[in-house]
Amino acid sequence: MSHILITGANRGIGARLAELYAVTGDTVTATARSGDGYAALDVTNPASVKALASAMAEETVDLLICNAGIYPDKGQALEDGYPSDMWAQSFATNVTGVFLTVQAFLPHLMRSDAPKIAIISSQMGSDTKAPGGSYIYRSSKAAALNLARNLAADLAPEGVAVGAYHPGWVRTDMGGDGGDIDVAQSAEGLIREFDALSLQTEYLPNPISISVDKRCCQKYFLDY
Repeated sequence: MSHILITGANRGIGARLAELYAVTGDTVTATARSGDGYAALDVTNPASVKALASAMAEETVDLLICNAGIYPDKGQALEDGYPSDMWAQSFATNVTGVFLTVQAFLPHLMRSDAPKIAIISSQMGSDTKAPGGSYIYRSSKAAALNLARNLAADLAPEGVAVGAYHPGWVRTDMGGDGGDIDVAQSAEGLIREFDALSLQTEYLPNPISISVDKRCCQKYFLDY
């Protein structure tokens, strides 16, 4: 059995991933900013990240799923929207928070025989799909994609496989009611791809569909 650590596991895709892994008998550390029955982890707060990593200092993590994310700029107007604090908040969660979490839990991952990092991104970060709007979210997810690609390059020699994934347009609080798929479909597709992730997975320069349901779970790149 594996030990899975999931950020942002109190709702949506993160919550469903935690449920599915628990059913299989894996050990799951499900985190949430507020705690409230979850391991307390605010990815935007370096002290919070370090505190959880320290509390788990003797534990092995086999799969780190960086799922925590926000989409605050939906519906913002170019003329007078997108305030600077919204940019800062989004990048703190969607980019810096990913890096801080990976950095803090690398020692835990290095104890695993087959360590993996899965970063939940979005096709909205793709430079080939840019219909306009949502500048903050799109920019933050593009940055997360770039971060994941470079982490993959640096961590491959250490035996750590890194992948970044588009979970599909999912019917959640973030994705809205018009999404193509539900949370269960997305989480199940993601788990299949996390299972397949390895150091032998080839880098893919453009997103391709990897699920039976082509609306779900696109793989942007995995490690070299």
